[in-house]
Amino acid sequence: MILNELYESIAAQESPRKPAMRSLLLSFVAFTGFPILGMTLLLSLWWLGGVFISNNPDLVAFSAFAPGPTFEALYQLITGGTLWSTVSSSLSRILTGLVFGVVIGVPTGVLIGYIKTAQRISNMPFQFLRMISPLAWMPIAVLAFDTWDSAIVFLIVMAAVWPVIFSTSHGVSKMDPSWFKVANNLGATTWQMLRTVILPAILTDVMSGIRLAVGVAWIVLVPAEYLGVTSGLGYAINDARDTLEYDSLAAIVVVIGTIGFFLDWICSFLIKRYNWRLEV
Repeated sequence: MILNELYESIAAQESPRKPAMRSLLLSFVAFTGFPILGMTLLLSLWWLGGVFISNNPDLVAFSAFAPGPTFEALYQLITGGTLWSTVSSSLSRILTGLVFGVVIGVPTGVLIGYIKTAQRISNMPFQFLRMISPLAWMPIAVLAFDTWDSAIVFLIVMAAVWPVIFSTSHGVSKMDPSWFKVANNLGATTWQMLRTVILPAILTDVMSGIRLAVGVAWIVLVPAEYLGVTSGLGYAINDARDTLEYDSLAAIVVVIGTIGFFLDWICSFLIKRYNWRLEV
């Protein structure tokens, strides 16, 4: 009897914990299970594509695109040390381009979002310029800049600046006008208005624009590096294609996708971290 009572008391104490542990386990499975399932399906399709290519006499020359040769070439690139200089060159260019895009885009977006006349004047020409592919500026960039790196950075700026401008402008235009009235009644200067009212209010919109800019700029980076540079991920792909090293080419593609994924994840994390609308 005593043992039964002791067991029942222990079970009663542990019973509230079981649903919590079960809920935590289900949340973990839901958080990790679906991405793992998606990547498993992607790798399976990739493997099936490799099997199809290797069994097709017309495509057998491209069998190095299969997962096995690709990951073997990726391992050799990592251990050989050549990958790091390639990645660092591309990251340096894209970060420089993004900095210029933000420095140009945020003030411009604030201006056209705050001053309605500026928005009406700039809307049509900005929309026109936005729809021009950044790569279409390549001949002009080559003629206008002394170095290939500067030309590539210019193309990245042309890709990144528009999402920042329009996202920032949208954030300013949707602000409550009463905030400006209160700030003016309290005697806020233009700088104080910008620093304490506008920038905190549009921070999430600005970072969302930067996230879009990162995605567009990362896509533009690879073909932009087909220019006369001798470093970077785009150059590595072009070089692997010319030397018929398809396993290395596929490995670089995997690296591009991985780095792009983490850049987007960092932007998403910062948006959630510094979103003042979220309740803590």
